[in-house]
Amino acid sequence: MILPVKDKIVAIVPGAGIGKRFGPGANKPFEFLGGKPLMIWVLETLEAIDEISEIIPVIKNENMGFSAELIEEHRISKVRRIAPGGPERQDSVYNGLRLVEDRESIVLVHDGVRPLLEPALVRKAIAALCDCDGVVVGVPVKDTVKEVSGGMIRKTYDRRRLWAIQTPQVFRYTVLHAAYEKAIAEAFYATDDSALVERFGGAVRIVQGSYTNIKITTPEDIQIAELFLKTRGQG
Repeated sequence: MILPVKDKIVAIVPGAGIGKRFGPGANKPFEFLGGKPLMIWVLETLEAIDEISEIIPVIKNENMGFSAELIEEHRISKVRRIAPGGPERQDSVYNGLRLVEDRESIVLVHDGVRPLLEPALVRKAIAALCDCDGVVVGVPVKDTVKEVSGGMIRKTYDRRRLWAIQTPQVFRYTVLHAAYEKAIAEAFYATDDSALVERFGGAVRIVQGSYTNIKITTPEDIQIAELFLKTRGQG
């Protein structure tokens, strides 16, 4: 099903992270899963979603040539420009935002190392952007979460109110760009895009994500993702 979305939708895919927790010398977006680089899994999924008209990957400078070759090899036609990565994820997404030409666009941000993205989840997030400033996907946490300082527990949180936040995250360009401009002016950094919009006073809705929509952070996550692929018949 194609959603009746009138605005242009541009997907920004940050993939310029260092990947410290993956191991020394890792180039995480290009680690292989099921015979393909993680980034290509993401780009192919976004390519197949009719509502998305353009994809802007954000890649480290030294990987841009290699990335362009991969994108051509896998026939990702919606990628027409690649943004250079920045020192932090937030800088990278901002570099992608600067390449968005249509200021009336909807911007979807999805991590380049969340390879198991499903089109239905993307469409659900887009559809929820009707009367709010942004939409994030997430899942209720399963474990008890405690705040720890100096090796001692300081606080235990009510997990019934806690969600683990994922991507994709969807915003109107004008809202996200204004939030980024304010954050840059104030030298404020956050670990996800919605935090900037929230800080700017925006209303952000959450929709149920998927526990299989994992972020590849350590080598063990590749093994978990491979198991999920097998359950889908893709492994």
